Amino acid sequence: MTKHQPSCLFFVRQGGKITEAKMIEYRTRELKEERHEILEQMRALVQAAELAGRAMTREEDQRYKQLAARVAELDQLIDEREKLTAAAAAALRAGFMPKGEVLQGPETFSITRLIKAQIDAREGRANPFKHAELEVETSRAIARATGREPRGFYVPVSALLPAEQRGLVKGTPTAGGYLVATELLSNQMVELLQNRAAVVRAGATVLGGLVGDVDIPRQTAAGQAYWVAENGTPTASQQAVDKISLSPKTVGAYTEISRKMLLQSSLDIEAFVRRDLTSVLGLAIDYAALHGTGQNSQPRGIANTSGVNIVSGGTNGAAPTWEHIVQLETEVAVDNADSGALAYMTNAKVAGKLKSTPKISGHPTYLLEGDRLNGRALYVTNQVRSDLTKGTGTNLSAIFFGNWSDLLIGTWGALDILVDPYSLGTSGGVRVIVFQDVDIAVRHPESFAVMLDAIA
Repeated sequence: MTKHQPSCLFFVRQGGKITEAKMIEYRTRELKEERHEILEQMRALVQAAELAGRAMTREEDQRYKQLAARVAELDQLIDEREKLTAAAAAALRAGFMPKGEVLQGPETFSITRLIKAQIDAREGRANPFKHAELEVETSRAIARATGREPRGFYVPVSALLPAEQRGLVKGTPTAGGYLVATELLSNQMVELLQNRAAVVRAGATVLGGLVGDVDIPRQTAAGQAYWVAENGTPTASQQAVDKISLSPKTVGAYTEISRKMLLQSSLDIEAFVRRDLTSVLGLAIDYAALHGTGQNSQPRGIANTSGVNIVSGGTNGAAPTWEHIVQLETEVAVDNADSGALAYMTNAKVAGKLKSTPKISGHPTYLLEGDRLNGRALYVTNQVRSDLTKGTGTNLSAIFFGNWSDLLIGTWGALDILVDPYSLGTSGGVRVIVFQDVDIAVRHPESFAVMLDAIA
């Protein structure tokens, strides 16, 4: 019998109408019902012979074998459908889904199983992906959705989340229709970054599941109003508009895992590997959002974005004072950008300096008390550089202030995982390399002010 592949992998309902994707479930159910009916026919043949106290006739035996062959074929079809639907559910969680509501889908994707299968394949073991069919099918589904082949295997972002956070979610539409017409599961990438990365916790806007280059219109000037005399006409004016462009740039990072650890089937080991992978990649993206140069295939971060307000400490740098802190906020307010997710960000060295620096000499109040700076939240992370130079000053630090929701982080596709079992072969370790396509942009440079010469 010819196998009929489903034309769509996704379980969705749109406007009350059941799509072709939902029909996969119905066809699978029909296959199971047919299998049940055939098993009943096989049982009836056996029972008829037993009740008559005889062996099955030649015709009965031939019929029994035909039915058994059909059951075997149905078993294969059912198994194939269930693997495809499980892979589809994982692909949905990676952000590749039409608009609509996800109805169901099992979650059994294993990072460690995929890593072990890649090791077996690279070391020439027979049938290395025998126990990783779901992971392989998920990668293929994502590759088809994005039109891009992975270096190793694609892994949906949701597979790196803690188990309690991996439920099916609805996509959220793009704000104002400015982006590509697709549903964005941006909250998944937020979870990927937020454990260690400060910019997302501060309120950066994450745009996930992008396909192709993205242009975001931006208004740079408003129309003008004029007072006119009776029967007069106002002077013509119009808004000025440009655009912010996001295009995928690949960030790669690696972590090292022992082979003995990979041999464990513990859920804790799976969680450990997940956390390790998210940490190294999340920190790389976080750093680029702050200090990316915009050169050598790197995104451009806030500190290197043209038009961002700069607060200068001195020719060779200066210890931060109350005046510097207030000026950071004032620069943003003067540009009418002092709204949204406003917060400061700096490193631990500067935070310590702020805690020991009085607002006014001789008074027992300090620049930083608790976690509030000038009444605003302060995020402390050593992702903020402390090795800057200016004049003869060295080891200078940065202090950021601004509306962090105007920092855009766009992501394309899913994580791409490549296993290298050779580099650490003598020590019994495995190097796991992860890639992610990402770009970073500042929606309004005026929304940020930066001091790049703080002495701490």
